[in-house]
Amino acid sequence: MTQSFSTPDSDKSIAIWLLICCATVFGMVVLGGVTRLTGSGLSMVQWAPIMGILPPLNQEAWQETFNLYQQFPEFQIKNFHMTLEDFKSIFWFEYSHRLLGRGIGIIFFLPFLFFFFTGKVNKSLTPKLVTMFVLGGLQGLMGWYMVKSGLVDDPHVSQYRLTAHLSLAIIIYAYMFWVALDLLSPKTSSVAIATDQKLVRLSTIISSMVFITIMSGGFVAGTKAGFAFNTFPLMNGQLIPDGLFSIEPIWHNFFENIITVQFDHRVLATLLFLIIPTFWLKSRKLKLEPMSHLGIHLLLAALILQITLGISTLLLVVPVSLAAAHQAGAVILLTAALFVSHQLRR
Repeated sequence: MTQSFSTPDSDKSIAIWLLICCATVFGMVVLGGVTRLTGSGLSMVQWAPIMGILPPLNQEAWQETFNLYQQFPEFQIKNFHMTLEDFKSIFWFEYSHRLLGRGIGIIFFLPFLFFFFTGKVNKSLTPKLVTMFVLGGLQGLMGWYMVKSGLVDDPHVSQYRLTAHLSLAIIIYAYMFWVALDLLSPKTSSVAIATDQKLVRLSTIISSMVFITIMSGGFVAGTKAGFAFNTFPLMNGQLIPDGLFSIEPIWHNFFENIITVQFDHRVLATLLFLIIPTFWLKSRKLKLEPMSHLGIHLLLAALILQITLGISTLLLVVPVSLAAAHQAGAVILLTAALFVSHQLRR
């Protein structure tokens, strides 16, 4: 094994590579949202990690792929009117999503081998990179596990599996981003400014809440709750709508009752709308590093953007472009929250 001789320059190179990986995962999350919103997620009914790299290349191959799709309930129940040309329009979204997933694996694995065998990866970093690779593999399996839930009598992807798939993607993104920040901005033995520990804890709470809100959004997407109660701030003319706990047992309401699912997402978003400005105001009274203040300003701006996108998506009954932007905004908000939390821990 090549001896590790990690240097600040090699750490920076690895950090840039990880940030590029983050950008591709970000694209994967957004493309996954578009795939779901366009009803394309069940168009590929087989999982072929190697052979599935190539799409149908001629009319005969297209017809064979379409014939295979016709054997499953989504076509038989929902899309029985679909022609081959119609099928192509949904196929390309799912194919692109899977192809990008394979691309991310290559973008991660090949540079990892280069950095590792040239001794640029130090001992403490190696297990972190291996963990990222394992999580990426699990994400591919989770994606197929999610798709399989819709290839049954009821052609509807499980909201539990969809949310698990989304959450794992966000975890991978956040982990890579945090490690990249560690490499770009390592802790030093000297401390120029003592950070208010309450502010540090609040930044952790905010990051956690953004992640939980994203998970909540997964259940909104999985149950199609966004297509109901398209008014704001009231739901069906009520601040607290009837029917929040109409399903037994009660805990099922939080994941299966579209009233409760949408209400929970609104509540979480409202809490962030209250907490992040409070965090911003508190930070203004403290002497922090310029990058910390910049990050907190960006966090507030990302919140305003995301709230605007969320309300607009709801009021306009989930247009694809706005809904995809809202999903992208969620990752941007989490990125800002993680950046601030990391800066305050330096």
